[in-house]
Amino acid sequence: MGNIRFDALSAAISRKPKKVNPPSGKISDYFGELTFNEAAMKEYLTQESFKKVINAIRKGEKIDRRIADQVASSLKAWAMTKGATHYTHWFHPLTGSTAEKHDAFIMPVHGGGAIENFHGSELIQQEPDASSFPSGGIRNTFEARGYTAWDPTSPAFILNGTLCIPTIFVSYTGEALDYKTPLLKALNVVDKAAVDVCRYFDRDVNKVNATLGWEQEYFLVDTALYYSRPDLVLTGRTVFGHASAKDQQLSDHYFGSIAERVTEYMKDFEIEAHRLGIPLKTRHNEVAPNQYECAPVFDEANLAVDQNQLLMHIMQKVAKNHDLTVLLHEKPFARVNGSGKHNNWSLMTDTGINLLSPGKTAKSNFRFITFLVNIIKAVHTHEALLRASIASAGNDLRLGANEAPPAIISVFIGSHLSQILDDIETKVKSGKINAHLKEESDLKISKIPEILLDNTDRNRTSPFAFTGNKFEFRAVGSADTCSNAMTVLNLILADQLQQFKQDVDALITKKVKKDEAIFKVLKKYITESKKIRFEGNSYSDEWVKEAEKRGLSNLRSTPEALKSYISEKVIKLYESQHVLTKREIEARYEIKLESFTKIMQIESRVMGDLAKNHIIPTAIRYQNLLVENTKGLKDVLDAKSYIKLSKNQLQTIKDISEHVSAIKTNIDLMVEERRKANRLDSTDKVAEAYNSMVKPYFEIIRYHVDKLELLVDDTLWTLPKYRELLFIK
Repeated sequence: MGNIRFDALSAAISRKPKKVNPPSGKISDYFGELTFNEAAMKEYLTQESFKKVINAIRKGEKIDRRIADQVASSLKAWAMTKGATHYTHWFHPLTGSTAEKHDAFIMPVHGGGAIENFHGSELIQQEPDASSFPSGGIRNTFEARGYTAWDPTSPAFILNGTLCIPTIFVSYTGEALDYKTPLLKALNVVDKAAVDVCRYFDRDVNKVNATLGWEQEYFLVDTALYYSRPDLVLTGRTVFGHASAKDQQLSDHYFGSIAERVTEYMKDFEIEAHRLGIPLKTRHNEVAPNQYECAPVFDEANLAVDQNQLLMHIMQKVAKNHDLTVLLHEKPFARVNGSGKHNNWSLMTDTGINLLSPGKTAKSNFRFITFLVNIIKAVHTHEALLRASIASAGNDLRLGANEAPPAIISVFIGSHLSQILDDIETKVKSGKINAHLKEESDLKISKIPEILLDNTDRNRTSPFAFTGNKFEFRAVGSADTCSNAMTVLNLILADQLQQFKQDVDALITKKVKKDEAIFKVLKKYITESKKIRFEGNSYSDEWVKEAEKRGLSNLRSTPEALKSYISEKVIKLYESQHVLTKREIEARYEIKLESFTKIMQIESRVMGDLAKNHIIPTAIRYQNLLVENTKGLKDVLDAKSYIKLSKNQLQTIKDISEHVSAIKTNIDLMVEERRKANRLDSTDKVAEAYNSMVKPYFEIIRYHVDKLELLVDDTLWTLPKYRELLFIK
C-alpha cells in the first residue's frame, strides 16, 4: 500500500505554474468594474437618486422608499449587464466570516413566463433565517427572524454572478447580530467628536472619516499536502510537527524573489480584487517560508473592512485554481513566524487633512499634538479592552511568540515625539506657558517645535505604533475581521475626545484662553497616560517585568482578555455612546467564549485522533521492525557482538515505547479534563477550564509526537513534515 504523504509530495513537486492571462489594457481600465461605484451610479441612476445616494454616503442622510425603488431598478439593470442573475444581502454575522442568501431576479408572470424584477423594499431590507447564527442568548433558537438592512456607504458588487449588497444584520428586537452595526455607530460617534475638537483649530471642518489600511499576512501550502494533514484541514494549523532543520533562520525568504507559481496565484487574485474595486498595491514574501503579505491603499474604515472580508474569500477561492490552499490561521506552524493583519489607522477631515500627519505650521502641529495625546490617553484608559478586541484562540498562539507584539498593550511614538510630549509635561507651568513652547503669532496659535513627517523609526515589536502619519495596530490576528479592532479604537477615541472638549471648555468658561486651556489639558493627559508609552523592545522579558511595575495588564489568554468586555467601565462606555447595549455586549462575550471553547475542543479531538490512528500505529509498526531486526541479529551474532551492536536499536525501541506510553497517558488525561470541563455550568467556567486544564496537554503531547517523528523511519511516517509543507513551491 502506498504512503499518502509521498503521493501528495509527488503531486506537489510535479506541479507547474498555471499562467494567468490578465484582462487586456491597464489595471485602471478594469478597476472597480464589478462594483456599483460612483461612476456606475452616475451612468445608471437618475440625477435625483444619484444625489440622494451620495448624500447618504457623505452626510448620512436617509434614503426614502421612493428613491430606493429607483436605485433598485438601476442596480438590477447594471448587475444584469455584468451577467448577474441573483442578488443577496451580504453581511458579517458573529461567526467572524460573511454570510449570504441568494434570490433570483425572476418573477413568474401570467402565461408561464417570467420577468426580471427587483424592488426598493428588497434592496433596503431582507429577512434571512437568523436561527443558526450565534446570538449569545439574545434570542432562542426557535426565534428565527432577523433583518438585514442596506448599507449605502459600501458599494454593491458582483461576485460569481450574484449582486451582493452590503448590509447590517439585526434581530427582530433590533439588537445587533453582526460586526458592521457597532462599527458604523462607532465611526459615527468618532466623526462627531473629532469634528468638535477640530473646530478649535479650523471652523471649516464638517466631517472626519476614520481610515484603515490593512496588511494581510498568510501562508500557502500545496493542496495535496494540505489534505494529507487532517489537522490543517480541521483546525487550520498543525497540531504536530517537528521543526525543519532550516526554516527562517537565514532570513532569506523575507522580501526575497517570489516563486513563479506563487506569483501567478498573486496575479490571479489581484485581478479579481481590482475588478471588485479593492485597491491592492503591495505584495511580498514574509519572514517564514511560504508566508506572504498583500496590502491595499488605505480607504474609509467601513469600506476597508468590507474589502478585507471580501479579499479573504477571493484569496481562498482563487488558490484552488492553482492547487494551493491559503492558511489564514495566526499560527499554522509552530516555531516560525505567525501571521497578523496590521491595521493602519488614521483620521481624515473633509477638508483633506490627515489629523495624524504632522504639519508645516504651528497651527497644524498644535492640532496634531492634540489628537496624538488624546489617542495615547484613550489607549491608556482602555488598554484591556483593546487587548480583548483582538483576542482569539489563534492569536493566543501568536502574541508574544518572539515575532509578534506581546499581549501587553503599549504605545510607541518614537524619541522625537516623546521628547516633545516630555517638554510639554515638564516645561508648561501651571497658568503659564514657557516662552520656548509658546509664542504668540498672528493667528494666536501656540507654537509647537518642528515636527517632521518621518519623525521616528519603526518599532516592529510594538502592538500600537505611530508610523509617521498613522497608528499601526499590529496585534490584530490574520484570520480575524478588522471590525473588532476598528470599533474599539474609534469608540475609545470618541469618548476621549468628548472628555477633552469638556475639560477644555470648562477652563475656557473660567476665562482661560483657548490655547492655554488646550495646553493645560494636554499636559494633564500626558502625565496621566505616560506609563502606556514604551520605546524599547516589546519582545524582551525586561518589558514584561517593567509593564507589571507600571500596572499594565498582561492578559495572555482569550478567556482572561474577554473579561474586560463585561466590566462596568466598558459597558458604560458602549452604552453611553449608544454603540452596544449591556445585553448586546454580554451576548458577544458569550459568543467569543463559546468560540474559544469549541476551537479547543476540536483541536483536542484532532490531537487524540491523529495520535491514536496515525502516530502511535506508525511508531509501533517501526518498533516491530526494529524488534524483528534485533532478534535476527541475535541469531547470527555471538553474544558479545550482539550486546555491542544491538545497543542503539534496543535504546530506540525503548525510546519509542516511552514516547508512545507518554502520548497515550496524556491523551487519556486530556480527555478526562475535557469531560470535566464539559460538565461545568457556565460558559466562562468551561472556557477557563479548557484554557487552564485541557490546553496545557497540547504541548506535552506534541513534544512526544515530534520526538517520534525524528525516531521513526521516514518512509513510514504518514504526515507531511515541516520541511515539505514549508518549502514546496
